[in-house]
Amino acid sequence: MKLDISAYLVIGQENCTRPVEEVVAAAVDEGFTCVQIRSKVATAREMIATLEKSARAIRELGKRDSVALLVDDRLDVVLAAREAGIKVDGVHVGQSDIPVAVCRKYLGADSIVGLSTRDVANIDTNLVDYAGVGVLHPTDTKSDASSVISLDEISALVKVSRVPIVVGGGVKLKDLPALKSTGVQGFFVVSAVANAPNPRLAARELVAAWRR
Repeated sequence: MKLDISAYLVIGQENCTRPVEEVVAAAVDEGFTCVQIRSKVATAREMIATLEKSARAIRELGKRDSVALLVDDRLDVVLAAREAGIKVDGVHVGQSDIPVAVCRKYLGADSIVGLSTRDVANIDTNLVDYAGVGVLHPTDTKSDASSVISLDEISALVKVSRVPIVVGGGVKLKDLPALKSTGVQGFFVVSAVANAPNPRLAARELVAAWRR
């Protein structure tokens, strides 16, 4: 699979007022290229069930080979889902999660491993496929203003990064032109799609703005 992080949806049931797979299907149908299932409250079995439904939605749209389905943090969930025959393409971890070397060891060379980090110049490209950077604006989940990253800082990271970068954290439609001008490879959103009154329309507008 050729990884495309240009339009990246992060979603879990706690972020959604409707079934996760419905929002995943709408977003992917409108051009989202990567989906990460993330939940801090779901059990492993609940996450596996969500992955199965989301993978089926992506497959039914004919995009199983072009849209990556990832899991936040839970390497155990990825392995269990794969054992159940579910197509899960990889994992995304943070600085305090399972080390990327362990993820790579258990998932193999063909899987996708993403890492949240700003130390993009020192990434081991044998272990990490892309970096997640944020936040662009304080959000309900990341309210610490010290974590906010400026457009100038993003531009500087792009110049030294050894892997593609996706930026998120409070990203709104109006942010995309300036964000794209930094040279970054993609944006990620949670609430801008998952909590939108019309997720399909929101996804369509975001993708169109990015592609412009």
